[in-house]
Amino acid sequence: MHNTVFIFLLTTSVLIFISLAWAGIVSLQEKEKRAASRFFTLALLLPIPFLLVSFFEFPYQMPAGIILLVLTYGSAIVLAAPSGKKRLFTKPVTSTQIDERDTMFSRNELIPGTDAFKAYYKRKPEHKKVDDNFRAKAGLLQPGTSQYNPVAFASADTSFATIEALRDRVNGPVNKQKTETVLEDISQYIKNWSKKLGAINCGITELKSYHIYSVGGRKERRDKPVVNKHKYAIAFTVEMSKEMLSAAPAASVVMESGQQYLASGVIALQVAAFIRNLGYEARAHIDGNYEVVCPLVARDAGLGEIGRMGLLMTPKLGPRVRISVVTTNIPLAMDEPLNDYSVTGFCTLCKKCADACPSQAISFAPQEDINGVKRWQINQEACFTLWCTLGTDCGRCISVCPYAHPDNLLHNIVRTGIKNSSAFRKAALHLDDYFYGRKPVPAPLPEWVNTKQS
Repeated sequence: MHNTVFIFLLTTSVLIFISLAWAGIVSLQEKEKRAASRFFTLALLLPIPFLLVSFFEFPYQMPAGIILLVLTYGSAIVLAAPSGKKRLFTKPVTSTQIDERDTMFSRNELIPGTDAFKAYYKRKPEHKKVDDNFRAKAGLLQPGTSQYNPVAFASADTSFATIEALRDRVNGPVNKQKTETVLEDISQYIKNWSKKLGAINCGITELKSYHIYSVGGRKERRDKPVVNKHKYAIAFTVEMSKEMLSAAPAASVVMESGQQYLASGVIALQVAAFIRNLGYEARAHIDGNYEVVCPLVARDAGLGEIGRMGLLMTPKLGPRVRISVVTTNIPLAMDEPLNDYSVTGFCTLCKKCADACPSQAISFAPQEDINGVKRWQINQEACFTLWCTLGTDCGRCISVCPYAHPDNLLHNIVRTGIKNSSAFRKAALHLDDYFYGRKPVPAPLPEWVNTKQS
């Protein structure tokens, strides 16, 4: 065999072994035992053909070695090369606003027998039967649910109670002495400071009518038209723990939801108060007191795209984030939407969240034209009814999403390939199923969460 071919075969076998063994070590660190086992197995098996061709003489040894190398590197080139149609995005132009009263959280607040209850179901009688169904369940964070854990649920309830205590702080008096700011500088300052406060990312967009609820649906805002004259919206994302979500739909997922709703809300409250101190109007939009649809604001602010499960899909964490927003009239430099077709392209192929959804609330169908915008629509009634059965906010769709893997070199290589190549997207989906499972078994509760009760 020619020395050059021999060296290439040997080098390739070493590279394959090192790459797969490294991926196995990363998987062990992530507590992904199935993936680690398969990476280590492949690290031992895949170099074998290269070693056999290198060290054992047989007829046509040289052509066999060349064919093996061509297949290996040719496949790598095909997967790495930019490919697929780059479908153009069009910014949503719908003027349709969402009525917050139709959201499940608002409908959950309705008390049977009250005037608000009677008025809503007179206006929307088609919702009465499905809503009676979720009301017949034990409810979020309640005893009698399938995932009931008194200690973990008490922790989650504490986070939500703290958010509730802060709901009146979303707005406040504006300093009469206005500080003149430079638009680019103050925008960058807000982004840097929000990250210092704990945000993973921050983006700015023009506030559009479809960002704003038409009518309020929660507590004192119920039945009141939403009036927000601010020009700009600032969106913040915070990370949800992969470990806490991996046990979904167990109690750790609702603990993490509560904690990160609170964390994102505290960032928004501080940024809004800071802007008011500078002499400009600003309102924070936090859990339970939103005037805006946060995922739509965050998408237009360049923080991600809306995926099959209806959640914001961010570039490095997928849907494993919580969002808060500040609307304001301080002049700001706006960010451009990502307009990243690779996300919806992958979601179109993947359907892993739909397969794993216990309530079958996530559509397997292609995107539909809804109010002038191509998107997916989840069955929010089925989803929320399951929550009331589990006692948690489920989170299975987030936990199984291939985009939700940790933000590290291994998974970022895959994310880059998905963004770059349609061929890579198809391969990545099959490999994710192979290494992690099409319907991954939920991880056990983190040991410290699984407190024994007497």
